[in-house]
Amino acid sequence: MAFTHSLPPPLQLVKPSSISPKPSIFFNQSSSISSNLFNPPSTLHNPSPFSTLRTRIIVKSKAQEPEVSVASDAFTQFKHLLLPITDRKPYLSEGTKQAIATTTALAKKYGADITVVVIDEQQKESLPEHETQLSSIRWHISEGGLKDYKLLERLGDGSKPTAIIGDVADELNLDLVVISMEAIHTKHIDANLLAEFIPCPVMLLPL
Repeated sequence: MAFTHSLPPPLQLVKPSSISPKPSIFFNQSSSISSNLFNPPSTLHNPSPFSTLRTRIIVKSKAQEPEVSVASDAFTQFKHLLLPITDRKPYLSEGTKQAIATTTALAKKYGADITVVVIDEQQKESLPEHETQLSSIRWHISEGGLKDYKLLERLGDGSKPTAIIGDVADELNLDLVVISMEAIHTKHIDANLLAEFIPCPVMLLPL
């Protein structure tokens, strides 16, 4: 009598679902990961094909843990946040409102101070709705639950907004800059110059 051996169905690779965008944080300081995390595990007796796959997943997961720890630990050290505003709308764009809400939430959670810097290439006299914009900024910050913050204005000084942000961050020894991607998409801030001019971590908020 002939015996038949049924084979298990082939493994299928499942395409991961799309993940909603999350803020991107860029650090100027790199973190090192211990090399022993990448050492292969000791060989087991009669290993199955699935044990190798499972082992690789575990090693990859462990290798990412120090990076996550470094990022989360850094948040507790953010004591002074910079919120640059290059928006020219008197009642603010959605990206600016999002940046204000995120900055105030971080400040409340970690007990950090906030400095807001309003940047425009034109002089104050050429901006008829400038005071309306400042009132909008103050209102949205108060809606975030903060009353104490510093508001600076850098208007018409001839410098690029990215350079101004870097100068303020350096002068005040700031810990984090919060920027909406909207400011980059509208060409108000040059993304290529962020790493060159800004001496601290930058949080880019997706639209």
